[in-house]
Amino acid sequence: MTIPAFGLGTFRLQDDIVIHSVKTALELGYRTIDTAQIYENEAAVGQAIAESGVARDELFITTKIWIENLAADQLIPSLQQSLAKLRTDYVDLTLIHWPSPGAAVSVKESMQALMAAKEAGLTRQIGISNFPIALMKEAIAAVGAENIATNQIELHPFLQNRQVVEFAKQQGIHITSYMTLAYGEALKEQVIKQIAQKHQATPAQVVLAWALALGYAVIPSSTKRENLASNMAAQDLTLDADDMAQIAALDRQQRLVSPEGLAPDWD
Repeated sequence: MTIPAFGLGTFRLQDDIVIHSVKTALELGYRTIDTAQIYENEAAVGQAIAESGVARDELFITTKIWIENLAADQLIPSLQQSLAKLRTDYVDLTLIHWPSPGAAVSVKESMQALMAAKEAGLTRQIGISNFPIALMKEAIAAVGAENIATNQIELHPFLQNRQVVEFAKQQGIHITSYMTLAYGEALKEQVIKQIAQKHQATPAQVVLAWALALGYAVIPSSTKRENLASNMAAQDLTLDADDMAQIAALDRQQRLVSPEGLAPDWD
């Protein structure tokens, strides 16, 4: 089992907007969809998939368990609710969305509950999201690195998260980059614009191609057909060593997502 390199994110998209985005993406050839319990769009995503006519076995669907559902007696029932909303018997990947604030539920408890969900056939793979190194170590101790498919983290040219990436790589844990375009800020960066011009590409394609070249999975979202199609074409863009070095130099530890009361101690 592997994590697809390219997919569609649905963060902040709801109701008719997410239905349109998912159906358009599927028409264009996307086959990986990322959602979460807290996005409150699983039912709409399920509707879009059902109406698209794309066979379930062609799709890779990810959802994420919210912090209120991390306890052993709540995780599986909450995932079953997610499956009902998504109109599927299983998801391909289930992540712990955020570590339990203040360790109210231990990483061991939630990871072992997630492992039980996998053994029950509710999810094909399991993983984590927003886990710093210390909590990755706890997750590995709980279920083994071989059972952790990915750590989905904020990662973009301005926050390259090298310590977490390096540790994950040592453990054989894949990295999924979210917020890859830095809320669009990376598209305004002069270095990115110049590389885009050089390759006759868009700035978004350059940033996505950079992340893909480093071996990360990406899940950009969009509501516009032209942007969905353009983002997908990033898979065909090859950056050279000089391009990669210039983007590497943009790292400035600029974290955009760190909710108070929710964020762990970052590396």
